[in-house]
Amino acid sequence: MSDAKTMATRATPSGAVGRSIPRLEARAKVTGRAEYMHNLRLPGMLYGKIFRSTVAHGRIKRIDVSAAQTVNGVHRVVTGEDIRAVIPDPHYGPAFHDQPILAFEKVRYVGEPVVVVLAADPHVAEEAAQQIVAEYDELPAVFDEVEAMNSEAIVHEVLKPAGTFPDLKHLQGRRDTNIALDYHLRRGDVARAFAEADHVFEHTFRTQQVLHVPLEPFVTAVDPADSAVTIYTASQSPSFVRTEIARLLGWPENRVRVKVPYLGGGFGAKLYIKLEALVTALALLARRPVKISLSMEEQFYTLTKHASTLRIKSAVTKDGRITGRECEVWWNGGAYADIGPRITQKSGFTAPGPYDIENVHIDSYALYTNLPPAGALRGFGIPQLVWAYESHSDMIARELEMDPLEFRRKNILRNGRPQATGTVMRDAAIDTVLERLAARMDWERPFDRGTGTVRRGRGIAIGFKAVISPTTSVSIVNVYADGTCSVYCSTVDMGQGSDTAMAQIAAEALGVPVESVAVVHPDTDVTPYDMATLGSRSTYHMGHAVRLAAGDARDKLLALARELGLSAETTPVPELFRKKYGMQAGNVVGVGSFIPSYTPTNHETGLSANVTPFWMVGAAGAEVEVDTETGHVRVTRLINVVDAGRPINPRIVETQLSGAALMQLGFTLFEKMNFDAGQVTNASLADYKILGILDIPLSIENEAVDAEQASGPFGAKGVGESGTFGVSPAVANAIDDAVGVRLTSLPLTPEAVYRALRAAQGAPLPED
Repeated sequence: MSDAKTMATRATPSGAVGRSIPRLEARAKVTGRAEYMHNLRLPGMLYGKIFRSTVAHGRIKRIDVSAAQTVNGVHRVVTGEDIRAVIPDPHYGPAFHDQPILAFEKVRYVGEPVVVVLAADPHVAEEAAQQIVAEYDELPAVFDEVEAMNSEAIVHEVLKPAGTFPDLKHLQGRRDTNIALDYHLRRGDVARAFAEADHVFEHTFRTQQVLHVPLEPFVTAVDPADSAVTIYTASQSPSFVRTEIARLLGWPENRVRVKVPYLGGGFGAKLYIKLEALVTALALLARRPVKISLSMEEQFYTLTKHASTLRIKSAVTKDGRITGRECEVWWNGGAYADIGPRITQKSGFTAPGPYDIENVHIDSYALYTNLPPAGALRGFGIPQLVWAYESHSDMIARELEMDPLEFRRKNILRNGRPQATGTVMRDAAIDTVLERLAARMDWERPFDRGTGTVRRGRGIAIGFKAVISPTTSVSIVNVYADGTCSVYCSTVDMGQGSDTAMAQIAAEALGVPVESVAVVHPDTDVTPYDMATLGSRSTYHMGHAVRLAAGDARDKLLALARELGLSAETTPVPELFRKKYGMQAGNVVGVGSFIPSYTPTNHETGLSANVTPFWMVGAAGAEVEVDTETGHVRVTRLINVVDAGRPINPRIVETQLSGAALMQLGFTLFEKMNFDAGQVTNASLADYKILGILDIPLSIENEAVDAEQASGPFGAKGVGESGTFGVSPAVANAIDDAVGVRLTSLPLTPEAVYRALRAAQGAPLPED
């Protein structure tokens, strides 16, 4: 390996890729020196506290802020109408411009921001916010995604596509509907497949609304200047924040600066605009820095995961071959669309599963309801779909008296075959992942079924995901005169290790040790554009941009050596700069940008020959113990097998898989937001239980199969979500295997299991 002084005037690999080096930020985090938004204090800063709606749907009759204004220390009380003084049309959103910065005229869910109190002391602001009184004319509300299809309660009178996504423009002006997007896919002759089938199976599955629970809640501070604003925010998408704030203000983008430190978790919650528009408007009104830090409770009123209902129907031959599949998916998007329409389409077309099915019919709907908004959450809708189609797979196999593994082997989608959209699968090791899972579980060997009141079972599940497209990433690699370098990119490290991966990619492309590479945190005045840190796209998209930028820098160093008549093979980089400038001075800057090819889906058929640049594949195997007297389920062994291409950092991939699987395990076993007339009734960590140390399986095994993404940077692709795909159905399938009961709604609580056991015994419990 070369050192920083003899860098890479040649394209010699450094061996940086494929090594489990420690994460770059590890020391800063464990010593408490890492920068987080909650630590930020600005001179003269005001704190904002939010007064929220108490009704799910209603017209605002009156807002009385007089008592709040008299609280000693209050600087200002701001309503939705006040916002219009600085932003005439204060509506935002990535897919639809449907969400007001503060509610005016109407409220659409319990917890919607209505008024903000500003004070130099956050406790004063909070006390004053409690003095505000609002009156509403309540309107009919709808909470269920299927009911929303034909409900008389209309959440939004007219649809207003943002214009960001071309395939939503046809919805402009559509009125009096809760359907934010309807996506349809038609391939083959489904009616004929069902008419000729030996067996037809139809089941309906439901998933619940859950919370991201990043341990760092949403937080934003804005520092206004005479003709610009600097936004400090815990965001996964600084480039989007800059663009959207500039649009709202009618300003050029160079007057809006967005800076992002480390995030204390994101998982999709901190994408697009959350607090940024509100805090920017408040700072401009107050002409002072303003900061809003949400409490843990307030996260429940900001963004959730989509609850969903999926009806799936399959045509199957006597020997277990799936010949046709029909899917209807209803996504509960809550009061505002956020990124729900993209989930509806981009995940909706995978609803038939990772199977080779000639005839497919899919209807996928994004629905408005009067619940808190739903958006991206690790998996982007895929875990909801895998829950349905992999539970469905086991149910079919059991009806046909087939081994669940053999049923999947018979139908699995292999490279070279078209997925439901018509896109031919490339570099997707679905069959390899399935076989490695089976091997790790010793599937062919006898299994201990338990005795007495504790019964044991095992289950498997496999899913896949198309990375969101089309998206763009840009990077800069700056080589300094001493031979070290910095990577400038707007990918946000929120715990997934992206800084380390980008440093490894740059080091590999330049032929230098990774220790000589630094990564600059996102700052839109400094780091170039990136669509967002979401959907496991960063390793592939930004990885390519960094690789190209490093290659560009390397090529410029080679050209400099030739210009000076020096040997590129033997001349240290510092010597090149000294020969050029007469001292240790100067820089060589490389630039790289990447956007993969993509063919939009046909609006009528939903088909596309190139719907994604790569596929993520993840399978899970679970072994469980079920207490038949209590319904309690204990997961004793959890196995995660994925196709991550060639891992940039194998150790980081392993920890990503554990984190993703455990997060999904919480959603599987007990996490659920409870509502009463739209009001969250368990909006605290005292009542909303996330996974604890005693809930973690004794054995967790992770494996990335031997694979390569030919189109990826050094053969790699993203893995942050792959560990979520199969967990829920694997556990449900294991419960069925253990005690013979099938649950079709998440979560799989002890009560749900016990009720199913009693029903199977012919002694059902009365409903609440």
